[in-house]
Amino acid sequence: MKESRDFFWPSYVDLMTALFLIMLVLFVLGFKRSNDKQRVNERLISELKVQVQEKRKLDEIKAALARLESSYFEYNARYKRYELKFPVTFASQSAVLPADAQTPLVKAGRFLLSQMQSIKTDDKVQYLIVVEGRAAKDLRYPANDPHNLDGPAVRQLSYNRAMAVIRLWEQAGLRFPSNLEVIAAGSGFRGAGRYTGSEEALNKRFIIQIQPKIGSIGK
Repeated sequence: MKESRDFFWPSYVDLMTALFLIMLVLFVLGFKRSNDKQRVNERLISELKVQVQEKRKLDEIKAALARLESSYFEYNARYKRYELKFPVTFASQSAVLPADAQTPLVKAGRFLLSQMQSIKTDDKVQYLIVVEGRAAKDLRYPANDPHNLDGPAVRQLSYNRAMAVIRLWEQAGLRFPSNLEVIAAGSGFRGAGRYTGSEEALNKRFIIQIQPKIGSIGK
């Protein structure tokens, strides 16, 4: 009987020790999972706050762009962009702005600047104002004709058209703040939302695109 008791108690102690260790491991695992879950929840809440902040800023940008619709700009539902209400069409192979378009273009630039400055966001958010010059194909020649080759000369012509707009604004004293970066681009015969067919000649123009810099929202 004594031998039986001597056997039982060490076994019982071993069993209780094992159960204690198991409970300790389960407690540690549960505590770790609880902390991990808390960290996950904190991360999700943090990400949600960032998304809400980004959404608010994008709504402000959208509202500012909506105010562009005025006597200077109108919304083109076909291409989903704002365009100048008055025509600014370059002569063939020319990057010289038509004389009668310069004064309204300066007024449109001032209006654009005032609308962008009205966006109530912090200075960390930066925007790109892209003036994209374009060129029109010569419909007297087939699409694969060398005259309609989208080569360096065509790209340079379209870029020069964009620069003509920016230089006009600079000469008129328009000064965009550091969070509004104005850049020139030349898309030649390419670019989204081009006029086609009988409207091809309308591509001897420029368009203005406004978008927040990637990575600046939410910082």
